[in-house]
Amino acid sequence: MSKMKNIFKFFLLVLLICIPNANCSKPEEKPSWAKKDIRDYTDADMERLLDQWEEGDDPLEPDELPEHLRPSPKIDLAKLDMTNADNVIRATKKGKGLMMFVGLKKEYSRDETESITQRWQTGLHNNHIIAERYIIDDNRAIFMFRDGAQVIDAKGFLLEQPELTEITFEGQTFNGKYNKENMAEETAGESKVKTKKKISKPTTETKRETANNKDEL
Repeated sequence: MSKMKNIFKFFLLVLLICIPNANCSKPEEKPSWAKKDIRDYTDADMERLLDQWEEGDDPLEPDELPEHLRPSPKIDLAKLDMTNADNVIRATKKGKGLMMFVGLKKEYSRDETESITQRWQTGLHNNHIIAERYIIDDNRAIFMFRDGAQVIDAKGFLLEQPELTEITFEGQTFNGKYNKENMAEETAGESKVKTKKKISKPTTETKRETANNKDEL
């Protein structure tokens, strides 16, 4: 029995020695920026905090990285048709953000512009084209594409909308199908075609009839 008491006393003594030492160990010193009130954090402090949280995390996939950190897609210029502007945009803007300005007819109010562009956005989403929408004026809005390659398919969809006047991206402007200027150009082109048809060259049969008339005279 006395032997058990001695063993118990020994373990108790060890605990009494270890516990104070554990409590006296100094905690890891925090950097000065971490001691600030979070309301006083600068942008740089927030970035440091985020970096600390992300330490030890698995590396992100390229498409999960912020846009400015994503690797640029490899483009084989030898296989790229530089004369086709749409293909160039698809190749060079894939995976990169791209901004498109859209204009609506002046007859629409700001509320109507909001409603119309929302309908367009839904139509784009239904075609798996993801774009954020921002109204910047009564008759103007911006569509932001996370994947710039999708802007070409969006262009084809938007130009068919009767409320649209024009779209602009990458320094290029395209008139909508129902834009008055575009419709005037098409009408003028059709008139020229009709005029050419009226002033058609005489056929062989017409020439023979003319020659016969001359002989009769």
